[in-house]
This record gives sequence, structure tokens and C-alpha cells, in this order.
Amino acid sequence: MSEITLGRYLFERLKQVDTNTIFGVPGDFNLALLDKVYEVQGLRWAGNANELNASYAADGYARVKGMSALVTTFGVGELSAMNGIAGSYAEHVGVLHIVGVPSVSSQAKQLLLHHTLGNGDFTVFHRMSANISETTSMLTDISVAPAEIDRCIRATYVNQRPVYLGLPANLVNQKVPASLLKTPIDLSLKENDPEAESEVVETVLNLIREAKNPVILADACCSRHDVKAETKKLIDLTQFPSFVTPMGKGSIDEQNPRFGGVYVGTLSSPSVKEAVESADLVLSIGALLSDFNTGSFSYSYKTKNVVEFHSDHIKIRNATFPGVQMKFALRKLLQTVPEAVKNYKPGPVPAPPTPNSEVPDSASLKQEWLWKQVGKFLREGDIVITETGTAAFGINQAHFPNHTYGISQVLWGSIGYTTGSTLGAAFAAEEIDPKKRVILFIGDGSLQLTVQEISTMVRWGLKPYLFVLNNDGYTIERLIHGPNAEYNGIQPWKHLELLNAFGAKDYENHRVSTVGEWKKLTEDPKFAEGSRIRMIEVMLEVMDAPSSLVAQAQLTAATNAKQ
Repeated sequence: MSEITLGRYLFERLKQVDTNTIFGVPGDFNLALLDKVYEVQGLRWAGNANELNASYAADGYARVKGMSALVTTFGVGELSAMNGIAGSYAEHVGVLHIVGVPSVSSQAKQLLLHHTLGNGDFTVFHRMSANISETTSMLTDISVAPAEIDRCIRATYVNQRPVYLGLPANLVNQKVPASLLKTPIDLSLKENDPEAESEVVETVLNLIREAKNPVILADACCSRHDVKAETKKLIDLTQFPSFVTPMGKGSIDEQNPRFGGVYVGTLSSPSVKEAVESADLVLSIGALLSDFNTGSFSYSYKTKNVVEFHSDHIKIRNATFPGVQMKFALRKLLQTVPEAVKNYKPGPVPAPPTPNSEVPDSASLKQEWLWKQVGKFLREGDIVITETGTAAFGINQAHFPNHTYGISQVLWGSIGYTTGSTLGAAFAAEEIDPKKRVILFIGDGSLQLTVQEISTMVRWGLKPYLFVLNNDGYTIERLIHGPNAEYNGIQPWKHLELLNAFGAKDYENHRVSTVGEWKKLTEDPKFAEGSRIRMIEVMLEVMDAPSSLVAQAQLTAATNAKQ
């Protein structure tokens, strides 16, 4: 086969970079393109319930696999996906957004087509997406289209940001040389400037030599930009006390004896707050310093000796080194750091939270007790997804087994994100290891926005745990403003009838409302095996929330009220 269609070329390239599930919704401008998915062995079309959910699913898949692909149709489809794409942009997640657009000739004639604004402007949606994309491309010339596809895939993967790719319907079946597939897409990072990198490393080494009380703080981009291995080795070589932020949870193995907990500024446990803020050197890896990630910007370091390692620059105290990438800088630092720490004497680190087992079995479930118990149910390799709200704050109290991956959209915080993200993560987990467990914690209010995606999980026989925290509405909103306001209420659902309604055949339903019921369920060896999809309704009081969320809500309310 000397030639293949451009549509097949695109999907063959995605398969080559291990993107094996394609998310999206069919629409008339992308239908010919979707035919090509089935021509590539090992590729599957997820078929989502709507484009917003599809964008969330693509985000969850990319967080686990490295990048993902989303296909929507022109106008109505792509705009429905934009909220999810914006979240991926904000949180550094590599999603290739492929949009099936009208033919080149239709655009040139400015035809009054459906899905347009009726004004002949076919570029308006592309221009909208440019603001939330690392780069964009609207294919118009078949001779350069393969190279543009390769460029877009590379940009998605390397930069860990969404990329927009417009593909006109008339180009899908045009032919390109099949031999182009023999040259792999270069996904490697460009090396740092040697002089700038050397200056960074030497400066950091000097700070390490002088430090008596240093700490390592891993944040979201430690995982997003693939420096978890380098961070682990840095901890092992230095023996510095190490912490994560809420967005960085899972970036450090929490069973490591040098792991000290989750730092959230003033919302941290007293021992963690003291350990981090009294440090004389902070090595910050992959920081994303949003309000919910920092306790409303309440970081209070006592030192100016802060080194921030980022994907595209490094900041040391007040000096910034543009273009020096943390992956290479950390690797070089690891070569010489043992000499710099030879006189360092490791001190104690804060102890992990201790589950309170003295609560009687008959007691109603309280989140302050519940989240400390969750770590006992988790096991190595789990993917744990927590919705913004009580779950995202509560999970910080759970002590993870090693190699547990946490997903929580703390910065963008789009309500209902995690249902779609769980679908994407479950597809990715199945491709990596069919026995890998995917566990969702979501509030009853959030679930109502995106519940349809459970149907897609059922369709594909995926087996996540769906823990629905039923506290009768939007508790996080009630804590911020309007505890008794009608707008923070929802229509109660019969959650344990959902799997049946979506056509599930092999499934389980559980409802737990007491300490004893939680223990009995989570300690059951059969329940611990991810053998089928499960819905677990966790009954909670309306205003019950983790103490950290209560404090954050007060800070947020105060910020919102400022003139």
C-alpha cells in the first residue's frame, strides 16, 4: 500500500504514540473521518454521550497515558467541548482536539451552512479555541497536511497542553504517501542551553550545601510533565522531608519514609505547616499555585531560598532562567547532589494521619472519619479521582499506597468533571493493566451534570468504583454562601437504580450510612477486586464536610466579598 487517506494517516499516527481510544461525538462534518478509526487495528471509538463529557474523558485518559484525542464536529460540537479543553489547558493536560469542519470550497464560498453563525465566518470557532490551545492548525493543503498532523501531535505531547486541529471534510479521503508513517514522530524534548543549565544546577547545589532544614514540595506538573522518577530519586539521594500539594497528590510515593504529608498553606495540619514553613530551602517541583491548591494563597515560607522547577523555566529566589526545563536540570542535579548533601543529617518528618478506629460501628458516617479510612481500602496502582468539593479536600487526609495516581481538577474546578474523567481513566487503565482499579468519589450534585457518561462505561464493560457522596445538594457552595438557599439544593435521585437504567448486566449496588457498614463493605475481599462496575451511595449529613474544606470555604467567601 503506497498511499493511504489523510484520515487514516491521522489515526495511525495516534496509534503510534499509544493513544488507542478516541473520544468524541459524531457529527456530519466528521463522519467520513470517523470511518477511518475502524481501519486502524487496536484503535477504538469511545462514543461519548455529549462533547463536554468527551472532553472530560479525554482529559482523564491523557493524565494516565500522556496524551489523548478528541473528535468533535464544527461549531456546535467543538463549542460544547471548549469548557473541558479550557480545563486541560489550565491544568497542563495534553489533548489533541480534532474538529471536522466544512470543505475548503464551502468555506471559500462562505456558504450559509448549518452549525455556522449565519454570517459566512468559518474561522470564528478556530479563533476562540486559539486562546486555550498551545498551538492550532487548520488543514487546507494536502501536500503539507501530514507534517502539520505530526507537528500537532508533538506539540500536544511535549507541551502537555491542548492543540486544535481542523480537518475539512473534503481532505479526509485524499491520499498521502504511506511511507511517511515509517518515520516516528519525535517526542523528545530539546536539550537545555548547557551554560544556563550549568548555572542553575550549580546555584541549586550551593543552596543545598548551605541548607540545614530543606524540604521538597511536589505539585501538579511533577506528574503532568513526567518528572516523578527524577523527584523520587532526588528524595532518595537527599533524604529531605518531602511533601505534596493537593494537585500534586500521588506525585510522591506516600509510603516513602521521607514523605511528610500534604501542604496547603494555613489549611495544612500543624505539623506539616511547621515543617514546610520553617524550612531554610524549598525545592518546589512543578508548582501550580492556585487558590484551592494553596489555602487561598496562604503559603508562608520563612525563607527566600525557594527554587521553582517548571517545565519551561526555573526560578531561583528572584532570578528566572527562561527555557531551562526541569527534566534535564533535575537529571543533571542528581549526578552531583550526593556530594552536596554529605553533611546533611536527616530529621524526623510529620507522621501520617492515624485512622480513628474507636468510633462505634453504629455511628453515622462523618467525612472527618471517612477520608482517613479511605487509604485502608486503596491499594498499590489505584487511580483515585475526586470531584472538586468535599471529595477533593477530603482525599488529602487519605494516606496513599505507593504508585497510586490521584486525579482532581483543583485549579479549573468544573463541576461534574470527574464522571467523564473516570471514563477516560478507566479506558487508559484497561490498556495498561486490566486489573488496575479506578475509583471515583463524587458528590450527588456534581453527578447530575455528567451522569450520562456512566452509560458509556457500561457500554464498554469498564469496571470503576463509583462512590456517590449523598449530602443532598451542593455542600461546598453551601459552605461558601447560602447554607439554606434553594439554589444550592437538587432533586434527589435514586442512585442505586442508575446502573440498571443504563443497561448494566454485571454490576453491584451498595448503600452505606454507618461506620460499621463502611468497614464491612471495604474490608470484604470480594469487594476489593475490581471485577465489575459498582455504585456505592455514601449517606452523609447535608453540612458535613472535611475540616479543611470548611476552612477553605470561609477563606473563599472572604475573598469573594472583598471590594
